[in-house]
Amino acid sequence: MLSEEPRRRRWWVHPIVSQRLQKGHFHTLYFDLRQNPEKFQGYCRMSVSVFDILLASPCSGLAFQDTNMSRSISPEERLLLTLRFLATGNSFASSYYEYLLGISTISGIVCHTCQLIWQRLRDAVMPQPKAEDWPRIADGFYKSSQFPNCIGALDGKHIRVKKPPHSGSQYFNFKQYFSIVLLALVDSNYRFIIVDIGAYGSTADARIFCSSRMGERLCANQLALPEPRRLPGSSASAAPFVIVADEGFALSPHVMRAFPRRDLDNRKRIFNYRLSRGRRYVECAFGILSNKWRVFMSCLQMSPQNATLVIQACVILHNFTTIHDVPSEPEVAPFPTTTSVGLDHNPQGRPGSAGLAVRELFADYFISPEGALSWQLNSIRGTRR
Repeated sequence: MLSEEPRRRRWWVHPIVSQRLQKGHFHTLYFDLRQNPEKFQGYCRMSVSVFDILLASPCSGLAFQDTNMSRSISPEERLLLTLRFLATGNSFASSYYEYLLGISTISGIVCHTCQLIWQRLRDAVMPQPKAEDWPRIADGFYKSSQFPNCIGALDGKHIRVKKPPHSGSQYFNFKQYFSIVLLALVDSNYRFIIVDIGAYGSTADARIFCSSRMGERLCANQLALPEPRRLPGSSASAAPFVIVADEGFALSPHVMRAFPRRDLDNRKRIFNYRLSRGRRYVECAFGILSNKWRVFMSCLQMSPQNATLVIQACVILHNFTTIHDVPSEPEVAPFPTTTSVGLDHNPQGRPGSAGLAVRELFADYFISPEGALSWQLNSIRGTRR
């Protein structure tokens, strides 16, 4: 059998791509956008000043040398291309016609820039919490949601991805699509404290949490949590610092979940209401994330490894923009949520007595004169003042 000759390239550079310096989006729009801050904000999902700060952070990794064959792509164009992809979720093929760069070149730029954003900015905008950080986070939750000793709201979200080849049902979740999971702990400012990214969509949130570094360190008492302290105004025994979560997570001394929905009295309903006030911050954080970076509005057409890089970059950019942008009313969009169905949501079995005791301590406090809210009874009865 005769071997086929290798396919010969028709062009070294396609005629359309050769016009990049004259007709590409970066060269025709970038400088005009900088003169119109509102349009720049809409294009990049951040202000010009924040873009410049971001550009200065990973700039050393985005700059490449020119060669005798071609000019390198500038750091500004690389960053602008990546932000536009994250802000719209358009395919690399669409970006090809906008920026007049090869599809493989665009893919490489986006993945490389996302990786740099994660590596260079993670310690600055999402540092590992220290012992002195937890009381500050807890004070923020108490001020905004009136849930004391809360160090974060925890939840897991499914990010839709294209089915990886030869993966079977590993990525197929209970919502009947393929996904990887973003598990996040969020503070009262809608900022991510700790994240775990890339778990199979078929895995329950509780199992992901138990096997994550965050869950392992929490179980081993290695998160540098402060000693238990009394709840505000209470003379009862000290309460540990806790994470608020939904029914998909196991109850433990440091993880609070709602009472089961059967046989609820007013005391249990009030606890569930107060817990939901704290837990809403993680739901809102995911809504803000998806509304700003609309790459999450559609299926990520890339491998799970590259999808993980995109999610990591969006998490960092979420924190980065909330820190540096002028505070405004958060825009919250619907985001795929996780519900408690199936038989795989509590791998630890029945909750231990220690976790039950802590939940009872909080439930008693929320109906005491020191911990009660004036509107909580009306809220659980479905009435408004």
